[in-house]
Amino acid sequence: MQRLVQGLHHFQSQVFSSHKDLFERLENGQSPETLFITCSDSRIDPNLITQTGPGELFILRNVGNLVARYDEHVGSTAAAIEFAVVALKVREIIVCGHSNCGAMQAVLDPALIEGLPAMKAWMSHAAETGRIVRENYSDLEGEARFTATVEENVLVQLENLRTHPSVAAAIEQGALRLHGWVYKIQTGEVFAYDASQAQFTALTEAGVAPLDEAHRSSDLSI
Repeated sequence: MQRLVQGLHHFQSQVFSSHKDLFERLENGQSPETLFITCSDSRIDPNLITQTGPGELFILRNVGNLVARYDEHVGSTAAAIEFAVVALKVREIIVCGHSNCGAMQAVLDPALIEGLPAMKAWMSHAAETGRIVRENYSDLEGEARFTATVEENVLVQLENLRTHPSVAAAIEQGALRLHGWVYKIQTGEVFAYDASQAQFTALTEAGVAPLDEAHRSSDLSI
């Protein structure tokens, strides 16, 4: 706690004062262009990864970067998505998974969350991920199987996003684009889903086409 308090004092005395104009503007409201959905994992810092500042990302974090289908669960995640799309009118939504994700380990080995009833209930929103991995990646083992799980989960959550009325309407109007990312903690690399190649590729400054420009088929396997 002492470290946090010291950091707070440093922010107030050094950082805030040097960005006073920015914070004064932010007091009047926010207008982020991107909703960034990622995991609660403490090793993931969306602003650090994307080199963005206050007011630039609307960040939604939860265990496993999951998005429940709209017809299955309407809670805080659904509320945040609706607010970002309808009220803030974000233009982009990124679902970002990551390497070494504990939630994805639980998808592969549900015994890891026995005795954690709330976690077990929440992870039901990744059940489709588990099914896809079992049916399409039985030939993979170890790290390769784990990577496939992380990637497929991002794609499943993007499909779940499309069940949200606000998201579906904005995509139909051409006002919203979806992106799937995977962040590799140990190297700092980010891989984006390229629908034209049906695989995740290293994200460069040129980027890759968003999913709505080359919509993925109903078969979620890659």
